[in-house]
Amino acid sequence: MEKNYGCCFSNLSSNFPITCFIAFITIILFRVLYVIYRTGKPLSKRAPQQPLSTLIVLGSGGHTAEMINLLLVLQKDRFTPRFYIAAASDNMSLQKVRVLENALADSSGVKGISAEFMQIYRSREVGQSYVTSVWTTLVSMAHALWLMIKIRPQVVLCNGPGTCIPLCVIAFFFKVVGIRWSSIFYVESIARVKRLSLSGLLLYKLRIADQFFVQWPQLQRKYPRAYYVGCLM
Repeated sequence: MEKNYGCCFSNLSSNFPITCFIAFITIILFRVLYVIYRTGKPLSKRAPQQPLSTLIVLGSGGHTAEMINLLLVLQKDRFTPRFYIAAASDNMSLQKVRVLENALADSSGVKGISAEFMQIYRSREVGQSYVTSVWTTLVSMAHALWLMIKIRPQVVLCNGPGTCIPLCVIAFFFKVVGIRWSSIFYVESIARVKRLSLSGLLLYKLRIADQFFVQWPQLQRKYPRAYYVGCLM
């Protein structure tokens, strides 16, 4: 009898780590499904004037020009403080939004600006080999994680640059583990007429973006979960 009891206890002990692992994976899976279900749905009502910390991801060239157009109609007192992030090699985009923020501060008569400007390492530079990009991608993900822990934004606004992917993935991860619920708003570039960009396709297919906007009606017909908002330029 004692021998049988010892065997049973030994079997339970050996299976306990496996049971815990299965339970953990199950909990994570249900949490991911819950986050996907809640994605895009309105959160609990906040006070009307409560500001929302906002992360704005910039991209070189046309991405920044389109983002500036969006920022011109943004409720500045609602989406504040604002955190701008651009690639480490993209100084021009940050310079443009600094000019915008300074102009907004001057027009409102407020001393100083309620914005911070940051840079993030690229996962892969143009022309970089895929072998070396493995290391730079890991560095980029670690840097993105550090920035997201520091900022923990309530809103993420992006429009296509590849630098938004690690930031949005980490924001989704924060939802799953309960660190911060960040609403992700993605606006596809006006240059995308017939198909989504790679960044947009990933955020759409993986259901990471809470709200997904396109600027051409044929794109909305092709991707029905997207919202057609017309041309924003």
